[in-house]
Amino acid sequence: MMKSRKKTRRIRVGTVPVGGGAPVSVQSMTKTDTGNVRATVSQIRTLAREGCEIVRVAVPDESAARA
Repeated sequence: MMKSRKKTRRIRVGTVPVGGGAPVSVQSMTKTDTGNVRATVSQIRTLAREGCEIVRVAVPDESAARA
């Protein structure tokens, strides 16, 4: 017997719909030091070229947020 799916509401992350019956979106998270802006942006661009629709970036502290 299949378990019934929980009904969710659709939201948008930028222009990408998530939940509420939206297609599954490809997403990833950067693995760079957020303070290294050049490396982080490079990784985001690479992920986008490969089809990633949502990229998450960790911001562990205030200095990373300022970067």
